Amino acid sequence: MGFAPFSTPYDWSRLAAAKKTAARHPDGMIDLSIGSPVDAVPDSVRRALADAANDPNAYGYPVTRGTESLRAEIVGWFLRARGVDLTALHAGVIPTQGSKEAVSLMASLLGLGEGDVVVQPRVSYPTYEIGTQLAGASALKVDVADFESWVNVPGVRMIWVNSPSNPTGEVLDAEQLRGIVAAARRIGAVVVSDECYALMDWRGEGGNGCSATPCILSPEVCGGSANGLLCLYSLSKQSNMAGYRTALIAGDDDLLAPMLNVRKQIGQIISGPCQAAMVAGLRDMEAVATQRNRYRRRLETLVRGLRAAGYDAAMPQGALYVWVRSKSGDCWTDIDDLANLGIIVSPGEFYGDPAYLRVSSTASDEAIRTAATRLGA
Repeated sequence: MGFAPFSTPYDWSRLAAAKKTAARHPDGMIDLSIGSPVDAVPDSVRRALADAANDPNAYGYPVTRGTESLRAEIVGWFLRARGVDLTALHAGVIPTQGSKEAVSLMASLLGLGEGDVVVQPRVSYPTYEIGTQLAGASALKVDVADFESWVNVPGVRMIWVNSPSNPTGEVLDAEQLRGIVAAARRIGAVVVSDECYALMDWRGEGGNGCSATPCILSPEVCGGSANGLLCLYSLSKQSNMAGYRTALIAGDDDLLAPMLNVRKQIGQIISGPCQAAMVAGLRDMEAVATQRNRYRRRLETLVRGLRAAGYDAAMPQGALYVWVRSKSGDCWTDIDDLANLGIIVSPGEFYGDPAYLRVSSTASDEAIRTAATRLGA
């Protein structure tokens, strides 16, 4: 495993000029670009972190594979929140230092390299491609659900799925996921499903914190076997724990076992107190439901504001962003226009389509309301 050179347009410094313009707005800048949580960490999580501050797993080296209580809670969470019985699937679990390191290292940890092809959504989170480049493999950007677009391509070894999608909010149904899994298994490729926004599904009223978003490990999708399948999840959005770096991989234990060995050697370990906090975050579904409702309201407010400004905006199926076509046809032109209103959004170019904008709901209620007012003025 080595790191090959990479290149990407995903560079937040490219927004520096627009931010200078936005900062000159008399009522200040509202940043709706980076999807970083702004709300408080649940009390249950903070108490767990404090209580574990002097545990053996804190003053001593923490367990790479996760404490027994954490591993058991991950299994319990999948059953409660996703309807997935990891035990019945004989699936393994590994806690990770946030989901980004899992995404960026995935191709390398799977042993991919020159000549190998990684399939990913055409419009998607940039780190999928960066991780592929770091491994020395090649990215193929397609409509992943259209498996005929990649199943016969030589060298395909891995397929990225992201549902709900960052940035588009698209949700893949069980039938689409089942087709992807079957096609991947026919060619011996691994499916890695990034489901970090799984509990942010807006297609129904919901409200209990659980999601209608199908999981790659659901029996109706995987046929009762985790073979060749990995699922990623994070507590960053559901519990505002981005700074805790608490995430996980679950799935085919034959794939996870060698990853665990590498992680032990390079020290990719969640700190002991944060492992305890992760247990609390997975248990506290009431806090998840509260946060979910906040995001729904914020997205609805943003959609109204964008429509008032002349954008063809709609509520996403899932995730935390409004993905909307720019009025000018070029994301950077619209970014400059919005900066004059004191509003900063993400350029669609970062995600693969320069004709679009990504507008994040990860801002305070007041900031979201103010942004919507400015847009409609």
